[in-house]
Amino acid sequence: MSKHPCHRSQVARLRRAEGQLRGVIRLIENGDYCIEVLNQLKAAQKALSSVEANILETHIENCVAGAIGGTEDAQQKIAELTKIIKR
Repeated sequence: MSKHPCHRSQVARLRRAEGQLRGVIRLIENGDYCIEVLNQLKAAQKALSSVEANILETHIENCVAGAIGGTEDAQQKIAELTKIIKR
């Protein structure tokens, strides 16, 4: 059985997104202005997208790279893919 990378470093970002989602709920419950709700939703989406990209990057660099071998060509393709993901 292979060891999977640790994603504990992402917990702080997830907690931030969790707080932003609680903020969205609070804004909606208070009947706040739509733009405020939308701004808070956008922030939560961005936070989650960041976590997703980081975990995917870690997966590619560790799990996928290990599965396909550590050739220089493979590493170059992984770097190209990682760059696209981070956009």
